[in-house]
Amino acid sequence: MFVLANFLMAVARVLDIVLTLYMYVIIAQAVLSWVSPDPYNPIVRFIHNLTEPVLYRVRRLLPTVFGGFDFSPIVVILGIVFLQAFVVNSLFMMAQRMG
Repeated sequence: MFVLANFLMAVARVLDIVLTLYMYVIIAQAVLSWVSPDPYNPIVRFIHNLTEPVLYRVRRLLPTVFGGFDFSPIVVILGIVFLQAFVVNSLFMMAQRMG
């Protein structure tokens, strides 16, 4: 049973790190939207390609543009925080109870 507990602990840690990194990429995308970066810059294109599928879905579902301000990064960040608080912590608790 301790093997499954260690596996769940590892999955929770990796998921937490991935969600945190994605949150930083969303923040970088929001900051880039305030300036006019070179669209041919490979870093700008990477960030755009990584974040736009999620941000597009949020923009399509919610009317998040008010007065030229896009609230979709805030909604995505809140979703990430929810996933970290609920899913990651649930995995940690499950692993602790098994081990």
